Amino acid sequence: MMPICWLKSQEGLHEPMQLLHLQAVTLGRGPQTTIKDKKCSRHQVVLTADCNKGYIKVKQLGANPTCVDSVVVGQGMEVRMEPGQQLHIVNRLYPYIAQFREDPSSGLPAATKRPREDGREPSSAKVVKQADKPRGPSPAKESAAAPSEKPGIWSNGLKASMQDPKMQVYKDDKVVVIKDKYPKARYHWLVLPWESIPNMKALRGEQHCDLLRHMQQVGERMVAQCKDAPALRFRSGYHAIPSMR
Repeated sequence: MMPICWLKSQEGLHEPMQLLHLQAVTLGRGPQTTIKDKKCSRHQVVLTADCNKGYIKVKQLGANPTCVDSVVVGQGMEVRMEPGQQLHIVNRLYPYIAQFREDPSSGLPAATKRPREDGREPSSAKVVKQADKPRGPSPAKESAAAPSEKPGIWSNGLKASMQDPKMQVYKDDKVVVIKDKYPKARYHWLVLPWESIPNMKALRGEQHCDLLRHMQQVGERMVAQCKDAPALRFRSGYHAIPSMR
């Protein structure tokens, strides 16, 4: 047995839907969702839940945009949706969330939220650069791992990546830029400060204002140096509620 995945309408349009493990479910306009918006296709998205790993694959079929958080999936494209993220069926409307709950008959714990190196890190600034797909906020991030922290724990994964030359795209005395391991766009970079910043409340005064400005400038420099930049749309931001360090 394994955890059960439920898809819940945040507007209360209908009762939560159960998504069975690895069984594709097509949603769109119709009685199942009660969506009547004609901009929403009857076959707008295909959702496939992996109840063992705790995420949902979201594939957009309709012509109008489906989003996971602020990331546009793109027609014919697929992204991963994890607990805590929000699915908008079409045109940033009709929000849903996924919940993985323990199956009472299994005696097993529910699936836990998976690590996201897409940038939801603890208060270290991440500049998310993307292409073609309108993207969302990036994280504020912290710096290199302290010696006391155990390297095998997934929540410290970003700190390990910061030190990995294969992941590094740019670095200076204040920040390092790494490639996101789970990119949500053609180009998805994280701009992370070497300084350890545990959360957004730890930001103080002009010292950190200068750091944040530098991070933004580095992100803009990354875009300017991208050979495909003229044909793409990039967005940047900070993650205030990170899941990784």
